[in-house]
Order: sequence, then C-alpha cells, then structure tokens
Amino acid sequence: MNAFHYPNNELYCEEVPVAKLAKQHGTPLWIYSENKFLHEYRELAAAFADCDPVICYSVKANSNLSILKSLNEAGCSFDVVSGGELFRVGKAGADTTRVVFAGVGKTDSEIHDALAQKILMFNVESEAELDAISAVAGQMQVIASVALRLNPDIDAKTHHKTTTGKKGNKFGMDIERHNALAAKVLADPHLQLRGIHMHLGSPILTTEPYEKAAKKAVDVIAELREKGHEINWINLGGGFGLSYRNEEAPAYSEYAKVIIPYIKQAKCRLALEPGRSIIGNAGVLISEVIFTKREGGKLFIIQDGAMNDLVRPAMYDAFHKLWPVSTPLPVPHDPEAETISDCETCDVVGPVCESCDYFAKDRALPVLKRGDLLCTFSTGAYGSVMSSNYNSRPRGAEVLVSGSEVQLVRKKETYDDLIAFEIDYLK
Repeated sequence: MNAFHYPNNELYCEEVPVAKLAKQHGTPLWIYSENKFLHEYRELAAAFADCDPVICYSVKANSNLSILKSLNEAGCSFDVVSGGELFRVGKAGADTTRVVFAGVGKTDSEIHDALAQKILMFNVESEAELDAISAVAGQMQVIASVALRLNPDIDAKTHHKTTTGKKGNKFGMDIERHNALAAKVLADPHLQLRGIHMHLGSPILTTEPYEKAAKKAVDVIAELREKGHEINWINLGGGFGLSYRNEEAPAYSEYAKVIIPYIKQAKCRLALEPGRSIIGNAGVLISEVIFTKREGGKLFIIQDGAMNDLVRPAMYDAFHKLWPVSTPLPVPHDPEAETISDCETCDVVGPVCESCDYFAKDRALPVLKRGDLLCTFSTGAYGSVMSSNYNSRPRGAEVLVSGSEVQLVRKKETYDDLIAFEIDYLK
C-alpha cells in the first residue's frame, strides 16, 4: 500500500491534497497515514499468525497518542523503554498486561509503576537491574515477570549507531552467562523467569541474523528447561527493515519463514517489537523552501524543515527520498542510481546554525523556488519523536489522515510554548 501518491502531479496523503494541509497547519508539518500503518501492522500479524505472536509496537519509533490509540484498537500491544512511554500507552487505552518494558536504565520509580500496572514482563538488561526489580517487587509484595536480554553477538549488518546485538554494545548481557543469570532468578522469591529477549539492531535488511538469533534462542531455552526453568517466551525484538531508497526491505513473510520454525520447535510464545517497519513509511515531513542560493559551486535549497525536526541525516547520515509536493516529474525509483532529466544537483539544508543541518547532499531535484513545498518521505519513524527546540525553533504540527478525514493530533508550537516551563521562574 502506498498512501502517498501524485494524482494530477500533486502529492496526496490517501485522499487529501498535501498542499491543502500545509496551508492549513503551516510548515514544517508531519503527516501520517492511518491506513498505511494499520495495513503494515496487519500484514506483519498475518505473516506470523502461525505462532500467535504478541506484537508489541515499539513506542520509541513514534509515540504520538493518536497513533498509539489507533494501533491499540487494532489489537496491537506495546514495547516501552521509559516510564513516560508506559504513561503514554496507558493514556492510549492499552492493556498493560501485554506490554513489555525494555531499556538499560530503568529507575526504581519506573519499575514500581510497571509492576503496579502488571506489565507482561521486563526485558532485563543487567544483573544490577535484576537486583533492583527484585527489591522493588519485594517492597510491593508482588512477583515480577522477567525476560533475560541476552546479547547473542550477532552482526546484523546495520549502522554502527543502531546495532545492538554485538558484544561491546551497552544492551543486554553476554549470552554465555544465561545459566548463572537464570539460576539467580530461580533462587529469588520476587522474580519469575518467563523468557529470553534478543534484539539485534535496526533496520535489518536480511533474514540471516534473525535465523541465527532464533537458533541460539532455542538452544538457550532447551538448556534452561533441562535445569528446571518453566520458560515459555522468546522475544526477538524488532528491527525489521524499511524501504527508504527502493524496495530493499524483505517482506514480513520472509522474516517469518526463518523465525517461526524455531519458535514452534521451542514450543514457546513469540513476542516481537517492531516500530520502524510499521510507522516509517506511513509518515512524511513537509517543508517550505525559504531561499535558494548558489555559492562555492553548489546549489543550496534552504527550507524551513531542519535538523531539529528530523535529526536522522545529521545523526546517522540517513537517506530519505525528497521530492516537490507539486511537480510533473515522477518520483524516481532510486534517486541515487538514476539519471533524472530536468533536475539539478543540490544540497537540501535547513536554517539551523550547524553545518550538519541537511536533509540531502548532491541530490538531483526538479527546479525549486521560494515558497515551493518539499516532501521528505519515510519520516514516520524516529522523526517527530526525536525532534527538539534547538535554536528556539517551535516544533510543527502533526496530522493524521484516514481516507478523506483529517485529524490534528499535535498542535503547532508557539513561542509562548518555548518558554512555558521557564517564564514563571524568571529572576
């Protein structure tokens, strides 16, 4: 399903013209297609249906309340990594008994709140965390369900800043320690070992790392059961690829093909934590061209969208397709591999005072002028959720489109919003 399309040379989200939304809500503007992310969730659920998974949408990918509410109503559960995310999914109406809580630095107050809401399990990242969960559970006179996050030392062949399954990463515990860690849980009256957790990184564009991880998980499960542990969950995290450039990400069915046989062999329940693959291509960022200039032998397109809105290019050298909202030229299948006529190579940059404030470098784009609208695609994941007010720039509005219906799901910030938590304390 492609929610963003160009009938009559004008970009639409589902049935709504994007230019109309930009005029109404201003730019920079985040636009999300509800039918697109629900389609992705349902496709993923169908691919893994043979093992009846609990699909826990990774809230960190995009935590907008309306998106969470829509996914919850579709039957999705959630993976959270902070007390704030747990609070959000509660406000979205989630059944917290199906929520998993990951993250390397859970505080005692976060652990307390999660236990009070009877979450499905904690993905435990360190032995010290086991001690902390046990202590809080003991104070509350409850038993905490935990999964050991084991680092399988598998190279997922993704960006070095988003790989999480190799030794030396801050995440998880060495897989060789699983017996000692499980024994510690078994001996603790305040802890119950429910499963193991492995997350390899993101985005992962091949199925081989998952097959390796699933095989290691099955071996660990078998060994732990031999030692008397009643363990019945395998959580293989998320990280499924997203097609930013072309169609580089495998279908969900390809991932399922290598994972499901191992889950059935282990006779376990499967938990998954997808985020990017569900929401990534369901969102775009619309910016307006402020100026164009030619200096130093380069053409610069200066837009009002900046690194404080979308930090991925600056942080990860991430690639995003860009194309005008209004143009007779079709969006190229692969902008870096094709020769595109009637286009000129340029750098697309923002107004933030940093040299790394760019969305694209040396990119072929149609002729753009002041006031034109430019769309940055595939920004539904790790876009607005990582935005900031750097340079005292108010963040843009967020709208959710379903068919011809449009809902404002986060208002555009004002200058007053920028100082709202400071003005009452001004000396």
